[in-house]
Amino acid sequence: MAILEGRVAIVTGAGRGIGKEEAIELARNGAKVVINDVGAHFDGTGADHTPSQQVADEIKAFGGEAVVNYESVSDFAGAKRIIECALDTFGELHIVVNNAGILRDRMIFNMAEEDFDAVINVHLKGTFNVSRHACAYFREANKAGKDLQPRIINTASDAGLLGNPGQANYGAAKAGIATMSIVIDMEMSRYGVACNCIAPLARTRLTVDATPSTAAIMGQTFEGDFDPFHPKHIAPLVAYLGSVEAGSIHGQVFRVGAGTVWGMQGWHSVAKISKKGFLTVEELSKRMQEELLPKLPPKEEITAVFTEIQF
Repeated sequence: MAILEGRVAIVTGAGRGIGKEEAIELARNGAKVVINDVGAHFDGTGADHTPSQQVADEIKAFGGEAVVNYESVSDFAGAKRIIECALDTFGELHIVVNNAGILRDRMIFNMAEEDFDAVINVHLKGTFNVSRHACAYFREANKAGKDLQPRIINTASDAGLLGNPGQANYGAAKAGIATMSIVIDMEMSRYGVACNCIAPLARTRLTVDATPSTAAIMGQTFEGDFDPFHPKHIAPLVAYLGSVEAGSIHGQVFRVGAGTVWGMQGWHSVAKISKKGFLTVEELSKRMQEELLPKLPPKEEITAVFTEIQF
């Protein structure tokens, strides 16, 4: 039996790129899938329903089950309707993959309030909106005695884990999503929910068309069968995390891509100075330079992650 047989999944931003591959992989492994996507341009403007329908048609062509949904995750009531779409169509919900996103890159001194708000609304608030309504359903189902084995898989980014110039809005949203995933898991594990987070390395409209800092690397072409930046590399981990078998994995963040999965850790102490009493400015000036700063690891640039990939 397929690993996701009988399970129902929602994938947001499933019309293209990573979301498309995730939806197809979930379906190939037995899940019934809600293809959610407004079909916007990478900056969030416009709408095109064609890509979502094409993904659903592709899934149906190999015998899978899928339905399209065009609600915006940034709308609180609309996010609830995404959950209702799954329940009305397939009767239950087991897996939520929060993938929808846009980009509006600007240096901090040039970023308009609208650019900041738009990115936060889709990524961070959108992840909250969909997760909040899904968790309300999962909690009530658990209290009613249903063993749904629910899974939430959220999408962060190296821009959120490591930082990237020009992406104060996107990086802040993605860092928030990583932390939100840990908190959701803390709150919902008692109801049988496992919430985890991925940080993908993949060629998409966001990493090639919209982000100059990654476009030169992500936009490369490769001969042979191995394309390290194809979004297909992301989907199998998402399918596994959505399975009943992955129920012991809680509150983790994984970087994934190029045939590799990295287990990530968040902020933790790597060095300290201390004193029984109040530290003065003069003491801090001396001891920071002599005792603490030399022990800190060098600041990792976002492009450094590519040195680990075998091209």
